[in-house]
Amino acid sequence: MTHRPYTPWLFLAPGLAICLLFVIFPFFNMIVLAFTDASALGGGQFTGVDNFVRMAGDPKFWAAARNSLLYMVGVVPPLVLLPLLIAMLAQKVVPGIGIFRTAFFTPVIASTVVVGLIWTWLLDSRGLVNSVVEALGGTRIGFLTDSTLLLISSMVVTVWRGLGYYMVIYLAALANVPKDLHEAAMVDGAGPVRRFWSVTVPSLRPTMVLVAALSAVNGFRVFSEIYLLSGGTGGPGGASTTLVMLIQSVGRGLTGEVGYASALSVVLFVILLGLLLITLKLNRREDQL
Repeated sequence: MTHRPYTPWLFLAPGLAICLLFVIFPFFNMIVLAFTDASALGGGQFTGVDNFVRMAGDPKFWAAARNSLLYMVGVVPPLVLLPLLIAMLAQKVVPGIGIFRTAFFTPVIASTVVVGLIWTWLLDSRGLVNSVVEALGGTRIGFLTDSTLLLISSMVVTVWRGLGYYMVIYLAALANVPKDLHEAAMVDGAGPVRRFWSVTVPSLRPTMVLVAALSAVNGFRVFSEIYLLSGGTGGPGGASTTLVMLIQSVGRGLTGEVGYASALSVVLFVILLGLLLITLKLNRREDQL
């Protein structure tokens, strides 16, 4: 049976069309708009690098970039280590382990809005956590009204949601760790802790770099957690606003500054691209060791 040379392209055409329309075209359009003063109503004149010059002197940009950086630094270590420990427990073949795995993976598939509402109910000034604190004789804590505590609370939500996702990645990696290495270490008298640091961690180092990269990118471009917990305000006076939230606030509405928002998006893309390139370099270095 013969196939016409264009037959495969007929199957690829719908996916390619969607990718072109909703990914490639918007990306290049964003780059073009970054050098204009376009608004939400259209139009816009070419302004060169004026948007980037404005960005360099915009205190809101630097505050948002700082918050995004702090957020990334805060979520990466726990999202690299905690899922690994949970995965080591989840790989055990014991009765009820399926329930354990499901419990940790459920937040991954839960709706972001539902998760935000649940944590808002827990951390609100009249929520469950503060009610327990007050019942124990303490004073109510402004988890959602203090800019610092709002960032920390959002980090907790991000870590809680990410545990199950990265646990699955580690489970796949742990299945490929040679058992003879553990057996040889046991023969040499190494205990569980020593085997973890001398066998498990070196074997999973490329996977840990991957998890660090994924969690760093997701942490730096965080939006949903802070937006939902703050009610869309970014905290008191917008003090907890992140870079993606700033892009959304600048570009939304009929008075939105689409050109400036596009310039912010280009900077965000360059930063995330830099993170991925650093990860690629680290992975190559691990392969050479």
